[in-house]
Amino acid sequence: MHASVRLLRRLSSSSSVRSLRRLPFHPSPLPPPHPLPLPILRTRAPLPRLAGRRLSTISCASTPSLRLGECGALGTPAIPEVEKSEGEEVVDSVAARHDTDAFAAVELALDSVVKVFTVSSGPNYFLPWQNKSQRESMGSGFVISGRRIVTNAHVVADHTFVLVRKHGSPTKYKAEVQAVGHECDLALLTVESEEFWEGMNSLDLGDIPFLQEAVAVVGYPQGGDNISVTKGVVSRVEPTQYAHGATQLMAIQIDAAINPGNSGGPAIMGDKVAGVAFQNLSGAENIGYIIPVPIINRFISGVEESGKYSGFCSLGISCQATENIQIRECFGMRPEMTGVLVSRINPLSDAYKVLKKDDILLEFDGVPIANDGTVPFRNRERITFDHLVSMKKPEETSVIKVLRDGKEHELTVTLRPLQPLVPVHQFDKVPSYYIFAGFVFIPLSQPYLHEFGEDWYNTSPRRLCERALRELPKKAGQQLVILSQVLMDDINVGYERLAELQVKKVNGVEVENLKHLCSIVEGCTEENLRFDLDDERVIVLKFQNAKLATSRILKRHRIPSAMSNDLFDEQASNEADAEGRGLPGALHRLWRPLFG
Repeated sequence: MHASVRLLRRLSSSSSVRSLRRLPFHPSPLPPPHPLPLPILRTRAPLPRLAGRRLSTISCASTPSLRLGECGALGTPAIPEVEKSEGEEVVDSVAARHDTDAFAAVELALDSVVKVFTVSSGPNYFLPWQNKSQRESMGSGFVISGRRIVTNAHVVADHTFVLVRKHGSPTKYKAEVQAVGHECDLALLTVESEEFWEGMNSLDLGDIPFLQEAVAVVGYPQGGDNISVTKGVVSRVEPTQYAHGATQLMAIQIDAAINPGNSGGPAIMGDKVAGVAFQNLSGAENIGYIIPVPIINRFISGVEESGKYSGFCSLGISCQATENIQIRECFGMRPEMTGVLVSRINPLSDAYKVLKKDDILLEFDGVPIANDGTVPFRNRERITFDHLVSMKKPEETSVIKVLRDGKEHELTVTLRPLQPLVPVHQFDKVPSYYIFAGFVFIPLSQPYLHEFGEDWYNTSPRRLCERALRELPKKAGQQLVILSQVLMDDINVGYERLAELQVKKVNGVEVENLKHLCSIVEGCTEENLRFDLDDERVIVLKFQNAKLATSRILKRHRIPSAMSNDLFDEQASNEADAEGRGLPGALHRLWRPLFG
C-alpha cells in the first residue's frame, strides 16, 4: 500500500502523468483528487482519498479566426462544383443525417439545460466551530420528469445558496437541493417558481451507449456565459474512481471536450440522455467521463422510494485476484474453476456472518467471476463484479457461491451501504467537536487530514493517516477520537505537545466515539480526570478546576459553545431523561454560563 501511494505521488509531480479529476465549476479552486489504491479489488467499499495534485482547470482552446474568403466574403474566387459519384452522395447523406440528429439534440437541450450558480462555505476542521469563507461557483444541470433538475453533487457541495438560470433568460431563480449522493456525484434540485418552468422541457434517460456511438455534451463550460455543445464518441465503459466521492462506480469515457463548468450537463445521444458529465483526466487530450444512466436511475429511484439518498450497496469484502496457478492449487480450485480470494471482511457487513477469510468467491447471483474479478458485460466486454453489487437496492439479498476447504457452498447475503471507520468525506455536515479545559476533541476524518495541505498523505500525522486508510470498524457507531489541539491556559500548561493523538481511554473506560467521551467527562464524579492517549501518554486534570477553566478559555477564544450541536442535543436529551428519573442534570449546570 505504501509503495503504491508513494509511486502515485512521485508520478503526480511529472507533467506527463494523467490524474483523474472531477470537473471544477468555474472559477473556484477544487480539493485534491483521490487516486485509487492498488492492487486490491474492492466490492463497493468507500475508497480512501489518497494524496495527489490539486485539481487544475483545463485551458480552453482559442477559437481560430476566419480568413478572407472562408465565409464567402467580397472578392472570394468562386469554387467550381465537382460532380459526385453515387457512393459519395450516400456518404454525404449519412453525414447530413448525423448533423440533423445532432442539431435536433441541441434544439431539445436548449429548453432543458440550465446554468447553476452556487454559493458555498465549507467547514474548517482545524477550527470546527467555524466555517471557511464563502465562495461562488458555477456548473450545469438539466430538467427531468417531475419538475426536477439533475446536476453533480460537487456543484452544490456545502452549499448555502443555489440559483439556476435557463437558456436565453437573464433571470436567476432560487433552487432547493432535494437530495445529494456524494458517492455517485449526483444531486436533484427543485425550483418553486412557476415562471421558471414556462417553456421548459424534460429530458428522458436512455441506456448505456455502445463503443464508438456519438454523444453531444451540453453545458456551460468556462470561456463564456452562453450554452456550449461539444461532440464526441464513446471510448470505454468500465468502473472508474469517482473523484468527488472517492468511490468506484461505472463510468463512460468519451473523447468530447469536457471543460470546467460542464459539470452536471447532459451527454445526449439521439433524443435521450446517455449520461451526466462530471470529471476528466488532466494531462490527456479530450478524455472526459460521464455518469451512465444505470447509476442515475439507481440514485433517482432510491430518492423516490425513501425520500432521501439511500446510498450504494457494498458486499463489505476485499478480494485478491487468483491469476497465479499456484494460489489456485493451494486453495483447491479445479482447472475449470474461476474466482477471487476473500482477504478481509467488514465486521459490520452481513457477509461477516456467512463468509470467512480465504474463501474463494466463485459466483455472484449465478454469474461466474473470473480470476481477475471481472464478469461478462455486453458484447465481448468485461466489468468488475463490483458493478453487480452496486446495482442492488439496500436490504436486497444475493446468492453467492464460494469454495471453502475444497467444497462448494451456496450462501445468501444481504446487501446494504456500509460506512468506513474513518469517513472519507463529510460534505454538507457540521463537524463534531468537544472542548474541555482547552483540549479540543474531534472524531478522525479524512477531511481533517486534508487540512494539512495538498500533500496531506506525507504531511499529516503518520499514525492517524495509516489508521484512516486501513482500519475497519469493530462495531456500529465506532469512531477514532483524537485530541486535535490544545488551547493554551494555566490549566493545561505542559500538555501542549500532546496534540494530534488518539484518545484511548477516559478514567479507565475505553472510548467508543466522541459522544461517549463527552458523557464520561460530563459524568465524572472523581477528583481527577485521566485521559490515556497514543504512545502511552497520559493527561491528568483536577476535574473541578478544569471545569471552571473551560468557560474562560471559550470566552478568550470567542468560541460560542463547548460542544457541537449534535453533542449538545444528545446530552440535553440524556439529561432530560435523567431528571425525569429524579437524577441531577449535570450538563446545564456545567454549561449554563455559555448559553445564557
